[in-house]
Amino acid sequence: CRSTDGMLKCRLLQLFNIPPYPGPNKMRDCYCTVNLDQEEVFRTKTLEKSLCPFYGEDFYCEIPRSFRHLSFYIFDRDVFRRDSSIGKVAVKKEDLQKYHGKDHWFPLQPVCADSEVQGKVHLELRLSEVITDSGGVCHKLATRVLECQDLPIVNNQCDPYAAVSLLGPSRSEAKKTKVKRKNNNPQFDEVFFFEVGAHCQMTSLKYIFNDIETCSMYTCQYLNKLECFVISLAVLIWGVFVSQPVSASAAHILGEVCREKQEAAVPLVRLFLHYGKIVPFLSAIAHAEISRTQDPNTIFRGNSLTSKCIDETMKLAGMHYLRVTLKPIIDEICTDHKPCEIDPVKLKESENLDTNRVSFSKVIRDDDDDDDDGVCVSAVDPDVRYTAVSSFIFLRFFAPAILSPNLFHLRPHHPDPYTSRTLTLVSKTIQTLGSLAKSKSANFKESYMAAFYDYFNEQKYADAVKNVSGYHVQFMIKRAQGRNRFGLKNFKKRWFRLTNHEFTYHKTKEGALCSIPIENILAVERLEEESFKMKNMFQVIQPERALYIQANNCVEARDWIDILTKVSQCNRKRLSTYHPSAFLNGHWLCCKLSADTAPGCTPCTGGLPANIQLDVDGDRETERIYSLYSTYMAKLVKMQEACGSKSVYDGPEQEEYSTFVIDDPQETYKTLSLVISAVQTLEQQHMQYKRDKFRKTKYGSQ
Repeated sequence: CRSTDGMLKCRLLQLFNIPPYPGPNKMRDCYCTVNLDQEEVFRTKTLEKSLCPFYGEDFYCEIPRSFRHLSFYIFDRDVFRRDSSIGKVAVKKEDLQKYHGKDHWFPLQPVCADSEVQGKVHLELRLSEVITDSGGVCHKLATRVLECQDLPIVNNQCDPYAAVSLLGPSRSEAKKTKVKRKNNNPQFDEVFFFEVGAHCQMTSLKYIFNDIETCSMYTCQYLNKLECFVISLAVLIWGVFVSQPVSASAAHILGEVCREKQEAAVPLVRLFLHYGKIVPFLSAIAHAEISRTQDPNTIFRGNSLTSKCIDETMKLAGMHYLRVTLKPIIDEICTDHKPCEIDPVKLKESENLDTNRVSFSKVIRDDDDDDDDGVCVSAVDPDVRYTAVSSFIFLRFFAPAILSPNLFHLRPHHPDPYTSRTLTLVSKTIQTLGSLAKSKSANFKESYMAAFYDYFNEQKYADAVKNVSGYHVQFMIKRAQGRNRFGLKNFKKRWFRLTNHEFTYHKTKEGALCSIPIENILAVERLEEESFKMKNMFQVIQPERALYIQANNCVEARDWIDILTKVSQCNRKRLSTYHPSAFLNGHWLCCKLSADTAPGCTPCTGGLPANIQLDVDGDRETERIYSLYSTYMAKLVKMQEACGSKSVYDGPEQEEYSTFVIDDPQETYKTLSLVISAVQTLEQQHMQYKRDKFRKTKYGSQ
């Protein structure tokens, strides 16, 4: 396990000596889940027929501000696909640092229902004597349920209530509080009365809840105090970042000192995305890496900060694109569960090779399409022009998303082995697009893939990748724009095509009738149905006119609006207002203004659609960067020494300094001095704050 502020990384390696299955086949099909308290946050793939399964899976997650245990549950799936727990490992939050950066074997503990309970309940019990109407005396137990605190997460919900039961040998009486919706610290303050006689031996209180974690008062106050380093470190990163060369920047230095580049890439990318500076950041570090590269075939292929940052950026910014394009196809593969194994060696006895080849062909290409365009091909036709870029996108974005859809939030869990094999074959086929290589099938690594490789070895696919043709192609209805005063404005069916440079429409798939440069798109918005009494319409607004288009259905209309908005979002002259209805019969139907040049009457939806926008906490990402600098302080000092050695002694590098990439020792030394000074100053402030807090806090207080 490795943890920084707000981020946890776990590597699940292996299970050893699992108890055998109590049956003739002793082997088990096991998978693991990772839980923060009661919330499952990750699930591994299922490994079949093993008592010592090796996973080797990495897991990253956001750490809630308050949780108690990091738990790993081991499950066995039987032939009827029923899951039973084998055991668990639970690590307290305060003990995580003991295992920071280390491999460790943990003994499995039994899963006990009582051990899964979490949280606190505030109760008040009072037993009173009461005189009855007949003059007798009875006892009444008043049970007051005041509140609960720190209830755990269950499926991201918390709708708690308390059930109070009085249990005895001859009776059982239960009462319930009201349900408190979406509250993990519910205030009940309800009182229940029970008559208690000699027949009653015990009173038990039972609480049933769905829960979420909370942030304590101490944590909130501490976060307010941390504003000083959030601001100062952000200024430091932005100020030093613009220095030349980029290898002297604080961002590059962070990548050099971290044990794994991914540690630095995640908060850096999120921070630059938050401030809208991701493109210049990636451009700068990519340019620096290209200038150091000797072999062009290795560009962005190594484990560098640049490659990891681009990986993370594609995963965040491209998530919507993957959901729109790949998710329906992957869902279909996972649901249909058709046999697609085409390797004769791995073929099962009950399967037919020719039948499997036909099934696999249907997965990678749409036989019903007249143009024989591949299903996956149309889904992943990327915006690329050069082989290095296309290889990067296909090999490190599309292929991994197909291979492990759960890591890209395209599926809730890792696919079962059967489906996983199909996705592996699809991924292998898709990768041939990114390579843009023209070679003979006989040279293909797996001979059984030769026929499918030949299919993608046609020039049209290489041209599609290189020239970005057909980024988005569809048959829709558009209203004639009426370029002259007396021109007809009727509706016609046309082929529409979108690339990263222009939006065009055609009578046939060849020869554009009209081309709209992307920079001329001022807004893309829905058009109200009342305009032409037609559904699923949207408008592409240009400087002099609007193009009205009717999509085939509401889903396609939304997709076109999303993607056109995305490609034109950086246009400088984008509108802030628009007309939601058309201009007909001398006035706008929406606001009734008579001038066709009248400014819009409704605010543009603008920017990225809600499902593309990223929810990034800039302060928290800066906090993570600070934590990384603090963790790797010894390496910062070592890098500073390396800069001094390079500046003074212009000879062969000492072995202990050879791991650092330092282009300008003097500028890098200055940046390191600023970083080290800032981190040390902030650590002193934090320690003083905690000492003051400890001195003022009273024992027993909340």
